[in-house]
Amino acid sequence: MKILDITSENFKKYGKIVNGLDMDSLTKVMDKVELPTDVIYEPSIGELESLETAKYLQNVVYGELPIQVGYCIGNNNKLNAVEYHRNSEVNIGITDAILILGCQQDIADDYSYDTSLMEAFYLPKGCAVELYATTLHYAPCNYEGNGFKVIIVLPKGTNFPLDKEHADNEDALITAKNKWLIGHAEGGLPEGSFIGLKGENLTV
Repeated sequence: MKILDITSENFKKYGKIVNGLDMDSLTKVMDKVELPTDVIYEPSIGELESLETAKYLQNVVYGELPIQVGYCIGNNNKLNAVEYHRNSEVNIGITDAILILGCQQDIADDYSYDTSLMEAFYLPKGCAVELYATTLHYAPCNYEGNGFKVIIVLPKGTNFPLDKEHADNEDALITAKNKWLIGHAEGGLPEGSFIGLKGENLTV
């Protein structure tokens, strides 16, 4: 799969680069986190949320909306699924990583989605990007075979357990608070996940 640069024109429909973050403080916390062999996502990490950089993200990037700062780390080279939220998500590369992205506008009326429409982007270590609410994404992938560490910033409560069942139309895609998910048949998702990705389970 072709890997594009995050500064390319192609990326502009998916998001933008975020400047002004204290990468040293973020990296210092993440250096203490051991890289697992699989993929682990933690939505809220107190030590990250206590940093001055988290205050900047809340006040400037999210317009004073309460946020959570967590991480997605591990080893991965496949798409497996796509998700979207009702708001932007900030990804901060503590290591190099690859993001596979698509557009929510391309989801079909039956909530299926053709993976051939997606593009892959190289997120370099030390770079932060805002992914717009209409950007389809999932777990980052390794760059050049190495594991990845990416800090994930979202409005508070996102990806936490649901309070009720969701079953009809787009509602059936909801797997956690503020998380709509479309899985691939080869993605190894939990039973009951909506499987609507058509085409190849993309690999980088």
